[in-house]
Amino acid sequence: MHLDTSVAALNRVGKTLGKKLSHLGIRTVRDLLWYFPFRYEDFSQTVAIRELSQKEGELVTVRGKIELIANKRSPRKRTIITEALVSDDSGQLRVVWFGQPFLTQSLRAGNSVYFSGKVGSDMIGMVMKSPAYEKVHQSTPTDRTDTTHTARIVPMYSLTAGMTQKQLRFLVSQVIALSENIPEWLPETIVEEADLVPIQNAIRAIHFPEDSTDLLHAEKRLKFDEIFVLQLRAEMIRQTIKREVAPSLIFHQKEIKNFVDGLPFQLTKAQKIAAWEILQDVEKTTPMNRLLEGDVGSGKTIVAALSLYNTILNGQQAILMAPTEILAKQHFESLRGLFCALDISLGLLTGGSVEEKEGQSQHIISGQDESLKTKKQPTSLASRKRNVIEHIRSGGAHIIVGTHALLNGDVQFKNLGLVIIDEQHRFGVEQRKIIRDKSGHTTTTPHFLSMTATPIPRTFALTLYGDLDLSIINEMPAGRKPIKTRLVDPHNRGKAYAFIREQVKNGRQVFVICPLIEEKESHSKTQDINYQLEKKSVLSEYKKLSETIFPDLKVAYLHGKMKTKEKDDVMALFQKGETNVLVSTSVVEVGVDIPNASVMMIEGAERFGLAQLHQFRGRVGRSNHQSYCFLFTDNDTETVRERLAFFEKTTDGFLLAEYDLQTRGPGDVYGTAQSGMMQFRLATMKDGSIIQLARKLARDIDFAQFPQLKERVKEWEEKVHLE
Repeated sequence: MHLDTSVAALNRVGKTLGKKLSHLGIRTVRDLLWYFPFRYEDFSQTVAIRELSQKEGELVTVRGKIELIANKRSPRKRTIITEALVSDDSGQLRVVWFGQPFLTQSLRAGNSVYFSGKVGSDMIGMVMKSPAYEKVHQSTPTDRTDTTHTARIVPMYSLTAGMTQKQLRFLVSQVIALSENIPEWLPETIVEEADLVPIQNAIRAIHFPEDSTDLLHAEKRLKFDEIFVLQLRAEMIRQTIKREVAPSLIFHQKEIKNFVDGLPFQLTKAQKIAAWEILQDVEKTTPMNRLLEGDVGSGKTIVAALSLYNTILNGQQAILMAPTEILAKQHFESLRGLFCALDISLGLLTGGSVEEKEGQSQHIISGQDESLKTKKQPTSLASRKRNVIEHIRSGGAHIIVGTHALLNGDVQFKNLGLVIIDEQHRFGVEQRKIIRDKSGHTTTTPHFLSMTATPIPRTFALTLYGDLDLSIINEMPAGRKPIKTRLVDPHNRGKAYAFIREQVKNGRQVFVICPLIEEKESHSKTQDINYQLEKKSVLSEYKKLSETIFPDLKVAYLHGKMKTKEKDDVMALFQKGETNVLVSTSVVEVGVDIPNASVMMIEGAERFGLAQLHQFRGRVGRSNHQSYCFLFTDNDTETVRERLAFFEKTTDGFLLAEYDLQTRGPGDVYGTAQSGMMQFRLATMKDGSIIQLARKLARDIDFAQFPQLKERVKEWEEKVHLE
């Protein structure tokens, strides 16, 4: 038998169990060894029966001989009770099981058995109810065990329906010796410097630790491995970028200061620091590769604008990419306002929109060439797009705002110096190559800046984005009123509706967010089906609000099944104030700016992570009006109420993200795409010291000396891609 042997070759694995193992992702011996326990039961404390009265309520193990064992019916004759009398040299103990009459066939009088479980007492005396049990091997001395299910620290695994812990532990016990065949992939220097046990020891101990220290050493090693691969990948990217050359964008301090002094608001200290870090970074001839993260409403746009302006002052073009047309247009309008007095030409290019603004003139020429007024101007969208693309190619457009349409084949830049992308945490290798090829430079690469309004705690960011430098805006602009958040009891729903009506009467607007109600089988169907469910959820709420609750108000809706133009039209009416209430899915989660909106009402709040709820809440409170966020839930469990109560009293997005990471994990908080495939088996964000250590050691790696590390990263990437 070897690591790639199919689990079908193991004892007691038939066709049915084989399918269940496959459902867990276990197809080979290697898969089985890497299927780690999610918790443990500590049955390592073996106690004499006479001492059990001092251990009541504790998990213990008793080694004794069965004197009697028999089945009987409960007083109401509904359940079979199996009762055994067990003795050791110090006394006797009753052991009871419920609904397991077959035990009298496997356990018989005279058997020496380990019983592990919680000890208690009743009117008769000390009793152990439904313990785990395991027969003592004849060769096992009384002071040690070779057990699998009792008398040790016992592994507990995540299972699928129809499987038992005993089954899986038995299978692991068959192959655990093969852990010795696992090759060590870490260099000896790393193992020593990080004070790690060999990988073979770690795999053995993660399943069957000798004691708690043995388990801690195994966990440290395997957590380090998980994090170290990610850090190695980041270092490989970092080293690749360091070999590239970027244009040096001189920091034009005088012009930037004059621009900042002319703003109608003051920058926060955090904004100034972030801008300074970026402007210092782009002066280097190594491409900037930086992530700018800030809480909702913390003012990332102005920091981006300073970076864009400085790029133009260096005679280079810059682009700002957004994930949606709505956001791209919003950024375009924001930059128009900021640069209205400067000689800067702005362009907008998305899948469905095209505009261009010449500096100072404040004239939207919609792709028309003002130098050709006597000639026939392009009127169709395609013609206007071609016109703007030509302005981009010639360098006539200084700053171009758009969606990923900017990466399309027709778009070429004259001299692209800076690329900013909103709400995507990093640029992929292919994206970087496409942009570099379009930049207009033959020997240099543009500087790259990613922006996100999703708060990412620093420890998590170091783990996930180790290849990026990090700038954080953790301070809110002065003057904004804190949003009042309330978890609304079902019987107060009517009061919430009355409050909303009052807000609308005062000229304010309202968001209503609906969750995606997933059907049981929906995860296996297409994305289109999910959109259908989303549509159903939104339309149902829209019908209720527009026909029953607010028949006299103007209610509109948005969902993912709508065409881009339909969404844009709905948002345009809402932005103009012609709609009172907008029912939507998470399409409004990021970036949408409606200063007049004062109420965010979230249905099914328990279905969203706290980070996402915080994004929703950030859609209101964007003016001097007092704003409110109402949370509704049909799931009134203690866990849900605890989470939502924490959200109710916490306005700091970074604290919310920390809380969610500890309780739900990165995949749930940020989604599998944004969490960067962070489906760690063992490592969590609590392992800050291991993260720092792995990051430090990865920075010092010479990949030429240790080619197996590159190979390991490649294997990891392929595995993640398949998953």
